[in-house]
Amino acid sequence: MKSWFLLFLAVVFEVVGTSAIKQSAGFTKLWPSVAVAVCFLMAFYLLTFALKVLPIGVVYAVWSGMGIVFISMIGHWFFNERLDTPAVIGVSFILAGVVIMQVFSKAVAH
Repeated sequence: MKSWFLLFLAVVFEVVGTSAIKQSAGFTKLWPSVAVAVCFLMAFYLLTFALKVLPIGVVYAVWSGMGIVFISMIGHWFFNERLDTPAVIGVSFILAGVVIMQVFSKAVAH
């Protein structure tokens, strides 16, 4: 369970870092640029602990899937970015895939 929590924290840091990239204006603003570096370092550091226990394919699927879902929500809420219906359906499929892996896959250590 600890590995899943650390993976979730890694995803959160990755999403915050990705959001800070947009705020950094091409790395021309100091503090958002620092936030990018710190967040990605923390994300990868935490990811190493999840990879000690969980299969790499599962970790990467959850990492990328949840990152896409969360960054889509951040874009909508904080950057006024709108997704059209096909994009929402696609993000929903990604979320469904992560849930299916969690609930049904024998490759996932629970």
